[in-house]
Amino acid sequence: MSPVAVTPVAPLDLSSPRRLHVVGAAGPGMSAIAIALAQMGHNVSGVDLRERQVLDRLRAAGVAVNIGHHRSHVVGCDAVTASTAIPPDLNELDEARKLGITVLSRAGMLASICAQAKSLAVAGTHGKTTTTSMLMLILAEAGLRPGFVIGGDVNDMGTGAQWTGDEWFVVEADESDGTHMELPLHGTVLTNIDVDHLDHYGSLEEIERSFDRYLGQIPGPKVVCVDGDRAARVAARHDGVATYGLSDGAEYRAVRLRPDQGSFRFDVERNGDTIASVHLPLRGEHNVVNAVGALTMAVQIGVDPDVAAEALSRFGGVARRFDIRGHHGGATFVDDYAHLPTEIDAVLRAARHSGDGWRRVVAVFQPNRYNRMAEMWREYADAFTVADLVVLTDIYPSGTDPIPGVTGKLVVNAVLDEHPETRVVWLPRRDELVGYLATHLAEGDVCISMGCGDIASLPDEVLAARGAV
Repeated sequence: MSPVAVTPVAPLDLSSPRRLHVVGAAGPGMSAIAIALAQMGHNVSGVDLRERQVLDRLRAAGVAVNIGHHRSHVVGCDAVTASTAIPPDLNELDEARKLGITVLSRAGMLASICAQAKSLAVAGTHGKTTTTSMLMLILAEAGLRPGFVIGGDVNDMGTGAQWTGDEWFVVEADESDGTHMELPLHGTVLTNIDVDHLDHYGSLEEIERSFDRYLGQIPGPKVVCVDGDRAARVAARHDGVATYGLSDGAEYRAVRLRPDQGSFRFDVERNGDTIASVHLPLRGEHNVVNAVGALTMAVQIGVDPDVAAEALSRFGGVARRFDIRGHHGGATFVDDYAHLPTEIDAVLRAARHSGDGWRRVVAVFQPNRYNRMAEMWREYADAFTVADLVVLTDIYPSGTDPIPGVTGKLVVNAVLDEHPETRVVWLPRRDELVGYLATHLAEGDVCISMGCGDIASLPDEVLAARGAV
């Protein structure tokens, strides 16, 4: 039997206008929060250390943007919010506490936003951003006008956040710092459970327990992908779960998958009966699974499956998800956010089986965070088996401190220890990386650079070095 759902309570009442301040407003998560708050009608200011392009979007939404931290920024505020990446002793946060102003984490402020609507979340280790974006667009196609806060920009919308004031709100529930446990939600999609954020959880078993507790506090529809053993175990412990995936036992199942020149055609069955046919303009079976998860949740709240399929046929994707950045000399340059082993494998398989006719798949990977790589480097051994050439560079710290002996070379060792026949090139310096790719990529190659650090600019750098731009 499922435990009685106990939904978290929002820490701040946002039903009336407030004076709010967002610290680290240029970050992808915090910028989305700032935009949503401003569109809700609150008086919002934000601050970051330096000018960035995203801040213009905040200004357009009505956020008063400050460059550089100062204690005076919080005077007169009802609440201040900051991500866990912001030092707790920052002058603005310190001043807020001295003045008795409520200081909330990003999770706390997001929970307060979620409480103002009937909120549907997408949680899980992989696929959250894409699935959340798909669900939001399906509900929009159905005329439900959902608001949303998503971890990446939705290409169809040009933004990662919007507040509409209507009944439904769609949100990406991040598990990295336990945010998912704090959100007052109506329903959720759980995409999968895999290893990550061991610095926060300590073990994969504790990650699974976290998602188990999370699912137990959802009062409304619960939609879980059962292609993985861990998520399937969690689903089995709760009543009323709608399951989805490619597996035989899934209630909602994608069948008759057919790759079609960078897209997928497939049917969706519910308990063996076809309910929709989908032409998804994305590569990769993992995106087929994401689409079925979004469709399943939409159907659970009353959307017609054909309406969901039509919305998915026009899905434009999410920034940094198999983002084709250019072509030169017959080579194709792709940028992707994939940074965990399962994600990397899925992206490379998507390229190999996309129907685009690429002759050689070149994988370029920038590991992320010293603490993550210290714990997980061995997990990358099988991530690149689909690639013809693997190019590895050094770790992007993302605010973490160096650890003696922990470099990107550990990933090289993991791959070659398990697959000594793999062609691996180790280029820790950026200039070496750019120069190598500029001269070694040939006609018919697809070069996929992956990671969540500054690797995002690599395709442009290589294209420039080849004289393409």
